[in-house]
Amino acid sequence: MKCLATFHITSMAILFERTLRKEGLAVKVVPVPRSLSASCGLACEFPCDAEERVKAVCAERKIEAAGFHTMDDPD
Repeated sequence: MKCLATFHITSMAILFERTLRKEGLAVKVVPVPRSLSASCGLACEFPCDAEERVKAVCAERKIEAAGFHTMDDPD
C-alpha cells in the first residue's frame, strides 16, 4: 500500500516534498496514477504511517493538497 497527496499546482507538490523531507520523511514526487486526477499531473508519495503528521504539517505550513489517497500496490 502507498499513500499519495495530489495537487492542483506544481509549486505545491514541490513545496510539499521539500518541506516534508526537512521533517525527516521519505517523500518523493511521482506522476499521478491514471486512477486519480490532478490538474498539475504530479503527486507526492509518503509513508502511510505518517499520514496524520503529513496533514498536520500541511495545515501548519499552508501547503494546499487537492487530496490524500491510499492506493494498493499493483503487485
